Amino acid sequence: MNYCRYLLFCCCLLLAAVCSQAQDLDAFSYETYYHHGDTLRYRLLTPANYDVHKKYPLIVFLHGAGERGYDNNAQLLHGGTMFLRDSLRNKYPAFVLAPQCPTGSTWAPMSLERDSTGKIIRGDFPLDAPAPPATAALNVLLDSLLSSGKIDKKRVYIGGLSMGGMGTFYMITKRPELFAAAFPICGAGNVAAADRFARKVPVWIFHGGADGVVPVEGSRAYDAKLKSLHADYRYTEYPGVGHNSWDNVFVEPDLFRWLFSHKKK
Repeated sequence: MNYCRYLLFCCCLLLAAVCSQAQDLDAFSYETYYHHGDTLRYRLLTPANYDVHKKYPLIVFLHGAGERGYDNNAQLLHGGTMFLRDSLRNKYPAFVLAPQCPTGSTWAPMSLERDSTGKIIRGDFPLDAPAPPATAALNVLLDSLLSSGKIDKKRVYIGGLSMGGMGTFYMITKRPELFAAAFPICGAGNVAAADRFARKVPVWIFHGGADGVVPVEGSRAYDAKLKSLHADYRYTEYPGVGHNSWDNVFVEPDLFRWLFSHKKK
């Protein structure tokens, strides 16, 4: 009898925790943007203590492949609660835009070859290919938000994990004039084109040294390239950490201070 009561108590605690997190994430409004027949679903977090007379920074956060879909929820699975911490929202008030990539699509044009375990063994990231529909819509949405008068155009930031890290590299390579800083996590990209954003967009690159999905060599290649270009960047590799290196990034004590220290001239 005591065991049953204990089990019921634990279930109630778990249910309360899940409901609490869902309510917290409801702070992100549900939004939809239509562009040339394509639908981009996204969530938008308004700055804490929002003042309509002020302009605020904007953080764009791109999710990974596992969070693709149409529910307009999954993209907040990793990182959503990070942006809701009172300590961060009060110290660094900003809009946070979290779009959702549809199933089967990607944030950047890419061709990936994987081994039998699912690990990427070869990747091509062409910059002359058309942007995927979701990214094309995201670019138009960004331009619309920037023209709204609510965003500080000198303080637009972008970050993302895994496929979103690839999207982050793609976006800053294609639009280096837009972003004040970026933080790609366990991503990859067109390293040969890094000169397009080097010395224009400060970057903090993160990767797990034991990543079994997206090889750490992709981030190491960016590290070497950006170093040779004398770029403003940081590189953090977590020894022994697998693909979920975002868990380490989300508790990096200096991430937001570093991010918000940058501003376009």
